[in-house]
Amino acid sequence: MSTPELHWFKSTYSDGNDPGDCVEVATTPTVVHIRDSKTPDTARLKVTPSAWAQFLTHAFR
Repeated sequence: MSTPELHWFKSTYSDGNDPGDCVEVATTPTVVHIRDSKTPDTARLKVTPSAWAQFLTHAFR
């Protein structure tokens, strides 16, 4: 069974003074993958889509 390649994107809020300082996200139907754009090959965080939605609700208040 092969793993499909993830399609990473940055938040539109991530174009501050240093474009390298941001979080990148890749979504699948069952998992939201989160990584640091400066070190994309290091550890990644994986959460459920509902947990990600709850985080976004509180992050953008």
